Amino acid sequence: MKGNKKLGVILAIIGILTGLLILYLLVSIYNPTIVGKINDGRPDEAITVQIVFAILGWLGLSAGAIWGAVLYGFLNKQDWAWFWGLVAATIQILAGFFPIIPPASINMPTPTVWVFLIAFILWFGMLFIGGVEKKIVWLAFASGLAYVFSFIDGVGAISRFQTVKESFPNGMYALGQMVNWWGAAAWAVFIFVLVKRKTWIIPMGIFAALMTIFGGLPVGLTDVIRLHRFSMFLPSPLISIGMLIYLLLPGTKKLLKNWVAE
Repeated sequence: MKGNKKLGVILAIIGILTGLLILYLLVSIYNPTIVGKINDGRPDEAITVQIVFAILGWLGLSAGAIWGAVLYGFLNKQDWAWFWGLVAATIQILAGFFPIIPPASINMPTPTVWVFLIAFILWFGMLFIGGVEKKIVWLAFASGLAYVFSFIDGVGAISRFQTVKESFPNGMYALGQMVNWWGAAAWAVFIFVLVKRKTWIIPMGIFAALMTIFGGLPVGLTDVIRLHRFSMFLPSPLISIGMLIYLLLPGTKKLLKNWVAE
């Protein structure tokens, strides 16, 4: 599968169509989900959907445009094509995954699950075409979990900011919101740096992990203290703590050193 340009062409065409599919599906559930959240007594989540679905639609459609450039690259046997296909698929995974959650919580259809599954296949396809080693693929996959959960933490903070009126928690949600989205972006960059064999993989990973920990852990602990139960803000920083420890292990340093040197 490594270096298979014909497969790359097929996947790139699917990626372009997936970008258009994201647009159609998000438009089809945009207002129904907002109305459903209002009827469910959660106007805060309706506003969150109004903001976040639009952002993900912009990103998902832009990723479809990136796939157009990737298609050109594969047709002309360019070595860079698989990497930019990975970038596009990484964006589409997020655009397909989060919009599953709000409608599912009010028993509405979740059609973007198909976008998520297709983007997931495209993501692995680009890694295999790029000849990325299995251990590096799994490290990228774990980083992808931190990427998705960190984005969700940023989304959750938008809703909490609207409903929690106590001074300190309200301020925590406000200040933690964008830090979590920056952390998600940092994990995405880490994946790209990792597969491109850059010498600064570990420093980038440390930065991404700490951004996610600083963004998610204080917000998560604030939630725990308020609600007296486990908070869904915590998976992101907990995964990042595990990733930070793993990146600093001698065996990981050796693995990455050999990967960069190949």
